[in-house]
Amino acid sequence: MQLSTKGRYAVMAMVDLAKHAHRGIAMPLVEIAESQSLPISYLEQLFMKLRRAGLVTAVRGPRGGYRLARPAGEISIAEIMLAADESVRMTRCADDGTELCIAGKRCETHDLWKALGDHIGGFLSVISLQHVLDGSFADALTAARISMTKASPRPKVAAS
Repeated sequence: MQLSTKGRYAVMAMVDLAKHAHRGIAMPLVEIAESQSLPISYLEQLFMKLRRAGLVTAVRGPRGGYRLARPAGEISIAEIMLAADESVRMTRCADDGTELCIAGKRCETHDLWKALGDHIGGFLSVISLQHVLDGSFADALTAARISMTKASPRPKVAAS
């Protein structure tokens, strides 16, 4: 799987916005474009989607730009990817059955690739912008594993 520029650029731009959130002022897209070496026209399209998704707010005027709509710790990478219309689907076919893998049927490895895509989606859903800024992925994943273990205990294995 390879992410398109849409997803990568959206995450890069949001991390940059989060990094400067402490300033308390809106950040112009031109600054983000320059600091991340991203095309401004592409960022304009992405930020329209991010705004519609409620992840950023726009500020008009001479000191205009964008701000995070919520604290960085409350915005997951999965939310950003979803807002940017980026999929983490690993299969060639659609999950809803409208497109099939090979010659009108599912391939034998469909469930493998679907499970991998689900795993990646789960990973991105527990990683927040703050985790990216802090480099604390391991802490986030450990916390997620602990809460998942508490929520769904492993089945007991019968003694033989």
